[in-house]
Amino acid sequence: MEASKDISRLIDIMAALRNPQGGCPWDIVQTFETIKPYTIEEAYEVADAIERNDLDDLCDELGDLLLQVVFHARMAEEAGAFAFGDVVEAITAKMIRRHPHVFAVSGAETADDVKLQWDDIKRQEKALRAARRAKSGIVEDFKAGHLGSVQRSFPALTEALKIQERAAKVGFDWSEPEPILDKIEEEIAELREALKEGRKDKVADELGDLIFAVVNIGRHVKADPEQALRGTNTKFRRRFHHIETELAANGENLDDATLERMEALWQAAKQIERALG
Repeated sequence: MEASKDISRLIDIMAALRNPQGGCPWDIVQTFETIKPYTIEEAYEVADAIERNDLDDLCDELGDLLLQVVFHARMAEEAGAFAFGDVVEAITAKMIRRHPHVFAVSGAETADDVKLQWDDIKRQEKALRAARRAKSGIVEDFKAGHLGSVQRSFPALTEALKIQERAAKVGFDWSEPEPILDKIEEEIAELREALKEGRKDKVADELGDLIFAVVNIGRHVKADPEQALRGTNTKFRRRFHHIETELAANGENLDDATLERMEALWQAAKQIERALG
């Protein structure tokens, strides 16, 4: 089998990998649940390629993400649920339905008009989806109510942000960021108390409350918490790499270095960053 630009070749490859007779032993035993983490990981790798402005990597990572779609569709087809073609049909129908100003007749002319129209169509879709689930006997409480449109599958920081955005639309929100700082201090105090008590379950609960409050301050100051944390992760990687390289240059290694030695090199890395602006 040879490579091809035709999507059907990728679909055929996945079918061959999943074939119980002569397929790949690893691919054959996978399920939606076991593949789910890889799907999320590939989406993050796409984002990473974009952040690095590496278009060659972006092409490669988009292929990996597409493979995840084909993989899930193949497993669904084997279960008699749907196939890849149904996935394509569903998204094309959705795009046409949500863009009547392009594919039909609509009064939406500005970007704001289009946003309002999009939200209205999504509300209609949500009502139809709820009716379909009720008819099929599917019970998902988290899909109900005003926050029901916020997907549980989002990364936790993103889910928290979107929950807060939805709540803010009906006025359940602080009017300015300063009171949120007070809330953060309150949550820190409660976390300290939980740590003193030594209850792991309460510590985890209070830690979650603290992170949720920090996400809220990020929302108010227009700093996306996911991107802010990714920036900090990058900064940490850069400074830690400085520690490694400096230790190596002096014939030292991480395993033998003291915390004091590493902290000194960390501070040196911060000074270098400040000097570079």
